[in-house]
Amino acid sequence: MIRESHEIQHGLALVLKLKSAMTAAGLWSVQPPTAEALASQQPFACDTLSFAQWLQFIFIPRLDALLKSGDRVPPMSVLPMAQVSWANAHPNVQAVLAEFDDWSDTVHDQ
Repeated sequence: MIRESHEIQHGLALVLKLKSAMTAAGLWSVQPPTAEALASQQPFACDTLSFAQWLQFIFIPRLDALLKSGDRVPPMSVLPMAQVSWANAHPNVQAVLAEFDDWSDTVHDQ
């Protein structure tokens, strides 16, 4: 469990920041993927979703739910997948993902 309220609030603020950055970059989709696509067992659902779809429809909802419930957020390193998927594209979104990775390191060093 994340015991520090400020860490939960920081995580929730990063979720909102990521949504905003994805929207500004044109990566936010109004059409959800199929249930079958969301059921992928591959890391990042790479066989059925784009990385942006994985962020929007899997990462963000799960992280938001974990934070709001106070459950332990697993260690994460999301930026490397963004760099592989997008190379130098979407730098503002990648910057927020770097913040997530740094936040995760901080939470798990406690």
